[in-house]
Amino acid sequence: MPSKKNTAAQAAPVPVEENTPAPANGKEQQEKSKANEPLLHLIVFKLGAEYYGIKIEQVKEVTVTPSITRMPRTPDFVKGVANIRGDIIAIMDLEERFGIKPVPASSENGITYTLVIEAKEYSIGVVVKEVPQSLNLSVSKMDKAPSFLQDIAVQENYIEGLAKVDNRLIIVLDMYKILSGDEIKQLSS
Repeated sequence: MPSKKNTAAQAAPVPVEENTPAPANGKEQQEKSKANEPLLHLIVFKLGAEYYGIKIEQVKEVTVTPSITRMPRTPDFVKGVANIRGDIIAIMDLEERFGIKPVPASSENGITYTLVIEAKEYSIGVVVKEVPQSLNLSVSKMDKAPSFLQDIAVQENYIEGLAKVDNRLIIVLDMYKILSGDEIKQLSS
């Protein structure tokens, strides 16, 4: 009878250093990669029945809307001008700008809020009917918006993307691209 070879010597275990971490399973790796993923900071508000967001770095401040003085020869979506902390700025209604059917405000007292946007050439206020909320989400939760959703009257695409949060979509706007060159000239003069 042939002798059996000792296979234990051939399959000797490889020594493992005690400080070497065990390989992470797939879930742990996904959580770690999400933790390292950059975050998108948004100010979220409603226009009509839909949610919209603006990157927080584009918003200078949020304030209760002061009294607005109507101005002649301005576009219909410009409600007028207001004095906000000593600066006279144009106040814009995005619902009217986008042709969105307004939904009655949820606050009974009729208070609206203004997001002050400060670009290089101008400052503008955007009226919203409800208190805007702050939201942080990972960049991977935002998809690029299809090009057919863009406004052909404006040279650059002002819809940055669509953010998916729970069971809702948030349309993310680039407020620096929302006005046409002619509208900026009209507001600046």
